[in-house]
Amino acid sequence: MANDVFAVVAESRRRRILDHLRTGPATVGDLVDRLDLAQPTVSKHLRVLRESGFVTCEVDAQRRIYHLAPTPFAELDDWLAPYLRLWPRHLDALGRHLDRKDAHP
Repeated sequence: MANDVFAVVAESRRRRILDHLRTGPATVGDLVDRLDLAQPTVSKHLRVLRESGFVTCEVDAQRRIYHLAPTPFAELDDWLAPYLRLWPRHLDALGRHLDRKDAHP
């Protein structure tokens, strides 16, 4: 996977935009209002998100409506999957350790 996907989501304002788009499509104006950011800043980050495939843009007359696109998130999920499988083992081991401590105070 290209490091570009991680560079895109590393930027906090882009993550905030993605978080808002998770609840549904939005226009630039909607995002400006919700995020309390300047319109040029939101537009700049939306361009990066669009070019990296995280969002798509639908033109409706004068408005551009942005939607999340699943592909980059699937790539992130694929990369994270092996690491996420480590957690249950560690949590199980922690649970066993705590059970032993409770049994022998």
